[in-house]
Amino acid sequence: MNLIELAKNFSTEEAAIAYLEEKLWPKGPVCPHCGVIGEAFKMQSKAGTKAANKMRPGLWKCSGCRKSFRVTMGTIFEDSHIPLHKWMMAIHLMSASKKGISAHQMHRMLGLGYRAAWFMAHRIRHAMDEKMTSKLSGTVEEDESWVGPRKEKGVMGTPNVFRSKKTPVVALVERNGRVRSMPVEHVTSKALKPLFKKYVSEHAVINTDENKVYSFVVDKYAGHDVVNHQKEEYSRRTVLGRLATTNTVEGFFSLIKRGVYGTFHHISRQHLHRYLNEFDFRYNARDTTDGERAELAIKSVVAKRLMYRDSCAKA
Repeated sequence: MNLIELAKNFSTEEAAIAYLEEKLWPKGPVCPHCGVIGEAFKMQSKAGTKAANKMRPGLWKCSGCRKSFRVTMGTIFEDSHIPLHKWMMAIHLMSASKKGISAHQMHRMLGLGYRAAWFMAHRIRHAMDEKMTSKLSGTVEEDESWVGPRKEKGVMGTPNVFRSKKTPVVALVERNGRVRSMPVEHVTSKALKPLFKKYVSEHAVINTDENKVYSFVVDKYAGHDVVNHQKEEYSRRTVLGRLATTNTVEGFFSLIKRGVYGTFHHISRQHLHRYLNEFDFRYNARDTTDGERAELAIKSVVAKRLMYRDSCAKA
């Protein structure tokens, strides 16, 4: 489904609710209170009821616990005053925009206040956070980059760790597969070891540059292939016939940099992890259409509620 079809078919709240129910409840309504599936009935206002007293669209009542609920309960949409059809369009825009879409752009396109659009975008990024069910395997490329302002006082080279406005970001990319990126305080062996242990299989072959912080990789994983960027080496064949390169992970970083410089212009350290969720999600679903990617995002909204006070808290 593309944006034109979204605007045509989901111009009303009832149509958007019906679509969300179809995607989140394929086996029938699920009670968020007791977990019973398919044992609820839809509540409707009696004929002649005044508009002010009519029940909200999409209201259900569980036959088991006798409690009422809507499909939005327990999702990122819960307690939102923004119409659901605008949520659907916002998810599609964020899923289809390869370099992201700013809150200012969403607030203009969807007719929302800026703060509402900003918080909406963060809730969608929160939903896009993928919980990895298996570790990265095969050939895994790792690299780090600094995300932030394009220039810092005209100083070139590696930013000062303690004074820089840039934030170091580590990315692990499974060649021809998935990616996982996250901000770190410092790029050190102490900081990287737990990330590798959490996200990378011990049977993987690791590809990195010549940075000495990766010395711990040699004894922990199936192999460690290094390319020396200082000698302008960017890919080579090892004696075992493996291709040693970090071009894949550097290509992923280029997408993030284009998003920062061209779309968002500034990303604070406080919220960077959610922006990385968004870029990870789009990269991992890169082989799908825009509509399929948006549908994946919609199906991931359950049990990921984000409160405004939590969105403003430090990661």
